[in-house]
Amino acid sequence: MHRYVPHSEISGDTHAPLARPSLRVEDAPLLRGRGRFVDDIALPGLLHASFVRSPVAHARLNGIDASAARALPGVRAVLTYRDLRPVIGHDRIPLALPVAAIRQHVDPSWLVEKEMCFVGEPVAVVIAENRATAEDAANLVVLDYEELPAVTDPVAALVAGAPKARLDCADNLVAQWELKYGDAERAFAGAAHRIAQRFRIHKGGGHSIETRAVLARYDEAEDLLTVWDGTQMPHKAKRVIVDTLGLVESQVRVIAPNVGGGFGPKNPFYPEELVVPAVARLLGAPVKWIEDRRESFTATNHEREQDWDLEAAIDADGKLLAVRGKVHHDHGSATPSGLSTAQNSATNFIGPYVLPAINIAFVVCLTNFTPATSSRGAGRPQGTYVMERLLDRIAERLSLPRDEVRRRNLIGPDQMPYVTEVVTRDGLPMTYDSGDYPESQRRALETARWSDFPARQEAARRKGRFIGLGLSNYVEGTGRGPFESVSVRIGPSGKIVVATGATDQGQGTHTMLAQLAAEAFGVTADRVQVVAGDTAASPLGHGAYASRQAVTAGNALHIASCLVADKAKQVASAMLEVSTDDLELADGEVRVRGVPGMKKSLGEIAHALSGVAGFSLPAGETPGLAASNDFIPPAITYTNGTHVCEVEIDPDTGHIRLLRYIVVHDCGRMISPMMVEGQVHGAVAHGVGATLYEWMRYDASGQPQTVTLADYMLPTSDTMPPIEIHHMESPTPLNPLGVKGAAESGTIGAPAAIVSAIEDALKPLGVRINDLPVTPERLLALIQSAQR
Repeated sequence: MHRYVPHSEISGDTHAPLARPSLRVEDAPLLRGRGRFVDDIALPGLLHASFVRSPVAHARLNGIDASAARALPGVRAVLTYRDLRPVIGHDRIPLALPVAAIRQHVDPSWLVEKEMCFVGEPVAVVIAENRATAEDAANLVVLDYEELPAVTDPVAALVAGAPKARLDCADNLVAQWELKYGDAERAFAGAAHRIAQRFRIHKGGGHSIETRAVLARYDEAEDLLTVWDGTQMPHKAKRVIVDTLGLVESQVRVIAPNVGGGFGPKNPFYPEELVVPAVARLLGAPVKWIEDRRESFTATNHEREQDWDLEAAIDADGKLLAVRGKVHHDHGSATPSGLSTAQNSATNFIGPYVLPAINIAFVVCLTNFTPATSSRGAGRPQGTYVMERLLDRIAERLSLPRDEVRRRNLIGPDQMPYVTEVVTRDGLPMTYDSGDYPESQRRALETARWSDFPARQEAARRKGRFIGLGLSNYVEGTGRGPFESVSVRIGPSGKIVVATGATDQGQGTHTMLAQLAAEAFGVTADRVQVVAGDTAASPLGHGAYASRQAVTAGNALHIASCLVADKAKQVASAMLEVSTDDLELADGEVRVRGVPGMKKSLGEIAHALSGVAGFSLPAGETPGLAASNDFIPPAITYTNGTHVCEVEIDPDTGHIRLLRYIVVHDCGRMISPMMVEGQVHGAVAHGVGATLYEWMRYDASGQPQTVTLADYMLPTSDTMPPIEIHHMESPTPLNPLGVKGAAESGTIGAPAAIVSAIEDALKPLGVRINDLPVTPERLLALIQSAQR
């Protein structure tokens, strides 16, 4: 369900709306089974790779016996670090980012040389004529190792005398910094109330339907290494491959074909993305690797543990004065993506509220787990969860309604743009560019009939039912730079071809770009061809992360399309011998207004600009009907919204049922409301999973305990409530289209709203929830503890 509120109703903006109904252009081949994923690509002479992986969390590797594996019929090679080091120019994958807070950069190994640092780390690779043989051979490889103590807790790991997660690091403290401004100590000295809370937050992975996948082929005749990679960032993959294999850019092409979901874990560059191309080049044969689901649990990066120990200072009216404390972040065994997840948690903690002072120390710890990088939300749900939980505690302490304590602390629309004292990792002040946060909350509460709920709740309690209502507010920084590239070209055929560094993992990037191009040239979307995720089509690009592609690629396309449209009118003006003021562009034609017969199609104009040998181009124009743009966003643009959730709890079993879910969402001007709703729906599902089900469990030795989808719970259709989405639009002034990102916001607000509702339902029992996830076992234990 949804209600669309035009942006003009919110802001008074009079630009033409972008919100037009449009079916997704990607869907027809996918629904007919004609998609082209990495595993659909079959090449002559194809070989298959299987990786030998560390069976323990921490060990010194003494030797590898691959004799039995090499003797197996159908095996072409078993390769170790020593075998591949002559063709790979770095000991580790060079992924270090210029982050000042990092004390020691820990680039991941592409294959283990001496020390295994997490279960699932690749140690060797087997190449065989088919996948089954490769897997059988991998099981025959014998590793000689000396097990070492495993670091499995980010708080205990920093205690004096704790074992080291990596022998090549001085200690386990990989980074530290302070989120600090204002005078927190003075605020605490004069506060009417202080509230101290500790939160232990777990967050899992992306778990896309398609696991990671790489296929590489080296063509000696063309001296070209082509890599098909199920990645969110093919241009980054190309840069790393070029660097590590000692090649030049013209020798490497990376293609992200159809990709079955990304959600963040397909953003980093992994060892397999380097080893497979290196082996294909070494053996002179195409090599494919498809990750199995167990590998997806143990070798694909995911988020994990954060420990927040905070104290809030509040005045007598319930307004925040300051927050101070310490956060421990489990970063796993390497730093393949800098500190982005932990930094996002820090900045998103402030949320849509006025917070005069803050002093929180963030410490990032190495452990013997898979490296921790972003999954949908990328640290923001954790920061939002903690702030929203603190506000619920403040409401309880001061006997204030939960909505009222938020209302008293929300940033008002008259304060926009709101410049905080936080500097983001881009080096710019964190500035909320537009939005009406109190109105978002008001609409959500009105839709939920918040004021009527106490009576309904009391009636349910008399019947022995425990129902509750919770809310949360959030912001999301979107449209992160540094840039995205788009080129628009129209040939004599009249087909509009859009090439971009943006990528698609199912979120509708092709549709978004086709819709914008179609709007610019007055055609239907089927007359636009979008080429995305191919480094040969767009030499520059960054791809999918941080809810950025509508902002960056969308505006790059808009600007390039305007340039092409203007050029088409200039050329048509010369060809038709009329003023450009008399021309209009519609249905793929440049027409003279009011004179139906006087027109030139875009194909005819492009043909004229292709030139004829020995003749001049029309009107002295430059060749080709094309333009490119690299859109550089001046700053991050902030999406916001409010979630309200209604739940029912069975106190005898701890079972949690979500009855209703409401989202009021503001992502600026919408290009496609239908796709925005799809993104919000999916993100809420991720948030539900992180709150109630998903838990990547390890034992004390670092052995993963949940390595199948039978052990690791995901939300299913029967556990999801009806989701009602209501749109607001506050266009951002930071880009020509006025758009903001939308892909992760549903995840950010969900945990706090759901937990607030659970506590509300169990208020008579005095249950208090700080830690995530809230599984039935955990909730039942809290209920039983509260009843003692």
